[in-house]
Amino acid sequence: MADLIAHIRDLLSPFETPTPGQSTSSIPIYITMGGGPKIPYPKHVWSPSGGWYAQPVNWKANTAIAGLVIFGITACAWKLSAELEYRHKMPEPDRFFPSRYWSRQIIEYEKEQRELKAAKEKAGEKST
Repeated sequence: MADLIAHIRDLLSPFETPTPGQSTSSIPIYITMGGGPKIPYPKHVWSPSGGWYAQPVNWKANTAIAGLVIFGITACAWKLSAELEYRHKMPEPDRFFPSRYWSRQIIEYEKEQRELKAAKEKAGEKST
């Protein structure tokens, strides 16, 4: 039984805290890893994200400005894409086709089709 107690004591000894006179080098490295103080870093570092350990006071305003810039660039790209879009085959009239709401070519084509349909109906009414 004494051997078992000695064996358990040997297993638990790395987890014991050192006494004031004892060197900390007797503690295994896996116990002393992690945590610790912040690493030294230059105070003059600047980056769009704020640098090391950043929590700028105006982060909400910065985030809003960045979001508006991204939205503006996306809107410009969307508008340019819609203006330059060209289709050889037009979408079927009754099918869901999202770009029919912003593509100038499709909007003009569907307007012409409605006018032709109205003209045909008007001509059909006159003949009867």
